[in-house]
Amino acid sequence: MKHPELCLYEVDDGVATLTFNRPDRLNGMIGNMELAYFQRLQQAEADPDVRAIIITGAGKGWCPGADLAYQAGPDDLPLPNAVIPNSFPLSLNKPLIAAINGACAGAGLGHAMMCDFRIAAAGAKFTTAFSQRGLIAEYGLAWHLTQVAGRAVALDLLLTARVALAEEMLALGLVNEVVPRDDVMARSTELAKQLAANVSPASMATIKRQVRLEAEMSILEAMEHSNNLMYESLKGADLTEGVMSFLEKRQANFPPFGEGTQFDWMNE
Repeated sequence: MKHPELCLYEVDDGVATLTFNRPDRLNGMIGNMELAYFQRLQQAEADPDVRAIIITGAGKGWCPGADLAYQAGPDDLPLPNAVIPNSFPLSLNKPLIAAINGACAGAGLGHAMMCDFRIAAAGAKFTTAFSQRGLIAEYGLAWHLTQVAGRAVALDLLLTARVALAEEMLALGLVNEVVPRDDVMARSTELAKQLAANVSPASMATIKRQVRLEAEMSILEAMEHSNNLMYESLKGADLTEGVMSFLEKRQANFPPFGEGTQFDWMNE
């Protein structure tokens, strides 16, 4: 990794915490930091001790989008970076939790929407920003906002590029929870540890894939797809452990991803 200092990495009790680390710029995104972030995601995905991933920002911001004032040098990558596709976070099998501790805008909002959970600080400011900078809806935000909140909300936020506070984003369904700023990491860690301790990694990965794929299917296709996966899960080791832990009134002890229930899609 060329610039590990741009995205810090820590693992504790099954949870990897990744921290955007340009606090003097409120973690404004540059190509090298995006690549470092993706490489940290690769590191967490490959680590069998990691079952859930938190992404947060150093200092007062989460990520206010591209750092437009940054003077790129000869060793700087463009944004989006040209090494790993910017859709990469969508391919991860482990759950991603955006612990949004401050401003979240533009490309930063795009990265947040690729996470599975978004826990935001009360009063945190969100904006798409693009149209007011002569840009378009980058990082798949036109798709994400429409999928989650509907066409009218997507057009409102994208065309006006107005600022919406965390509380409005919660009402629109674009964040999962709003908590006091000092509690963002504690609540995100609580959720991550709950997932790490209690949920089958194979089930989480498969459900994430279902949500991604079945949204593009007809209802009959989606039901057939889920039924086939159900038949596979009924033969899996994770089902046995899940049922036995329930009957024995103990915490489940699911194996790491790839070592428990095997689905055909894992070998594609």
